[in-house]
Amino acid sequence: MTTDQTDFHVFDTTLRDGAQREGVSYSVTDKLAVARLLDEIGVGFIEGGWPGAMPKDTEFFSRARTELKLRHAQLVAFGATRKAGVRVEEDLQVRALLDAGTPVVCLVAKSDVRHVREALRTTLEENLAMVADTVAFLVAAGRRVFVDCEHFFDGHATDPDYGVAVLQAAFDAGAEVGVLCDTNGGMLPSGVSRVVTDVRARVSGRLGIHCQDDTGCAVANSLAAVEAGVTHVQGTANGYGERAGNADTFALIGNLVTKMGLPVVPAECLPELQRVSHAIAELANIAPDDHQPFVGASAFAHKAGLHASAIKVSPELYNHLDPAVVGNDMRILVTEMAGRASVELKGRELGVDLTGQSDAIGRVVDRVKVLEADGWSFEAADASFELLLRGQLPDAPAPLFELESYRTSVEHWGNGVVVSEATVKVHVDGERVISTAEGNGPVNALDNALRQALVHRYPQLADVALADYKVRILGWRGGTSATTRVLVDTTDGVGEWTTVGVHANIVEASWHALVDAMTYAVLRRPSTTD
Repeated sequence: MTTDQTDFHVFDTTLRDGAQREGVSYSVTDKLAVARLLDEIGVGFIEGGWPGAMPKDTEFFSRARTELKLRHAQLVAFGATRKAGVRVEEDLQVRALLDAGTPVVCLVAKSDVRHVREALRTTLEENLAMVADTVAFLVAAGRRVFVDCEHFFDGHATDPDYGVAVLQAAFDAGAEVGVLCDTNGGMLPSGVSRVVTDVRARVSGRLGIHCQDDTGCAVANSLAAVEAGVTHVQGTANGYGERAGNADTFALIGNLVTKMGLPVVPAECLPELQRVSHAIAELANIAPDDHQPFVGASAFAHKAGLHASAIKVSPELYNHLDPAVVGNDMRILVTEMAGRASVELKGRELGVDLTGQSDAIGRVVDRVKVLEADGWSFEAADASFELLLRGQLPDAPAPLFELESYRTSVEHWGNGVVVSEATVKVHVDGERVISTAEGNGPVNALDNALRQALVHRYPQLADVALADYKVRILGWRGGTSATTRVLVDTTDGVGEWTTVGVHANIVEASWHALVDAMTYAVLRRPSTTD
């Protein structure tokens, strides 16, 4: 059963306007998956695309009839008003909107006199007739109709009366919503507020807002419009869209609910925001933005020691809301800025009891500052930091082995084949072990050789494998010298963790990260023989 948002509309156009982002190309299956995810955050309307104009969108609406079961949202087909000089009943694209079978249709209409004359190449009167005819035709066919007034704000600056005339024509013909579009994205909140206030005083129908982000103000502009009287906001997941993008649906919902007190989505949907944001990013093949408001991984991450001291007393002192409200978490980042409170809070986050360990905390703070000065960074390497922290405690875990030596080699054969080999010599429980292994690179070979040397003593390492490997060259020393920082993501098939290594030599930096990765694997999954 769908939820009809009668008091306020949240309208998402990820699948239409958001799909215009450079580099995004959804398959029909992707579009169905995105629609299901958007429904899970409780939006009222999902604009699925332009049937008749885009074959992929025509197929999407056809499949949606049987494959898409929405609980909260209504599906919307997007299209244009009839063409100039063409009877609405004979306009094939208008007919395609009916064929899409959606309960709601959103029409785009010109509302700037320059666009009417120069882009449509028709008269202002004919454009009004095109709007009225198309809305009336679709309403007569049983459709709910929304009208996007394209370039409304630019048009208002040129002729403040014509856009209002377009809105009135749409409302008189039966349209439910007239959407004021900042198509070029050039507005600021004060200008949006002024224009919406003017229009609100001149028409009685429901007004909506659609903002592009070319000034970086799309969300702020949308909220200013709400304060000025609109009750329909349009956005896209993660702000995807052409050029600089659109207003971010997740930020819109987060602000409308938690800051403006408008229950625009069902309460149970709000904690799904972060999960859905990241899932849609995966479908779009775009890395999630860690610094995205409300849903980014860093949205509630605290780095400065001063912040951590206050958070230790009360998390609300440095968080604008409880992260759990939008499905996020608070994180403490341990860096050279860390103080004792940062370390204590991070230890609590990692499940390490630091009660009565004042001296150990002090040693960790000092150690982090020294290491970060040498290029180490623990912000994204919780596993390495946890090992460093536990290493300062009375029950510090013993090393897995004692290193005698390791060696790597890369051999390039005449036929173009490249073979990497590594040999490690270690002492495990007093036994000298020599292990040699090949890999698709020196680091992979080293990883294979070390696990091979240890697995007889630590059988849980048989399930461990590299998941990702990142290298950053830190050239801040100047000249030709540089430091290499390596981040290694490791998995045991159940969880994943990140470790860090730093050295002037990339293989040695990798070695540090690999040793931490295996040590952490044993720490998190002790064998029954330990």
